[in-house]
Amino acid sequence: MEHSGSLTVLGRRHKRTGQPLGARAGQGHLPSSSIRPLAPVSLMPAMVSETISELRVRYAETDQMGVVYHANYLVWCELGRTDFIRALGKSYAELEREGVRLAVSDVTMRFHAAARYDDPIRVHTRLTAIGSRRLAFAYRVVRADTETLLVSATTALVSIDKTGRLAAMPPDVRAVLEAAVLPAVHGR
Repeated sequence: MEHSGSLTVLGRRHKRTGQPLGARAGQGHLPSSSIRPLAPVSLMPAMVSETISELRVRYAETDQMGVVYHANYLVWCELGRTDFIRALGKSYAELEREGVRLAVSDVTMRFHAAARYDDPIRVHTRLTAIGSRRLAFAYRVVRADTETLLVSATTALVSIDKTGRLAAMPPDVRAVLEAAVLPAVHGR
């Protein structure tokens, strides 16, 4: 499933000056298709703290009552998660080709309001925790025109090998992800 959307990368800022840190920080609104890895071999050092993926609700994503079917929010979280990883410098597909496999092990979702056909949507994504074999993301799905909170969600993923057994993430991948962790804030 593809969404013609866009991605905003929010980087870390200097504590005193508020200026963006790093080459990718503060780039602002970018079409998803224009995000390209900065290095062909490895992930770049992370300066990303949050990504914002934008899309519009398609008719096929609504149910008989005219609202977005609940399972589609999980798909949007996946969109946010893959955009977040891409903003770090490499696509999720490239990571998988290199042997890094991440399987969802836990999902929580809280529904606050409904989205409807053609609503503009923003998915705010943050990496909130990382370990040798586990990482966690937090999401806020909002209506883009009103900033109405629709869904707050979290996912936990585990690193597995080709046989599906737990495996430690490669040190270089883990280091980049650790630099991007922004712990979850209550209510956010």
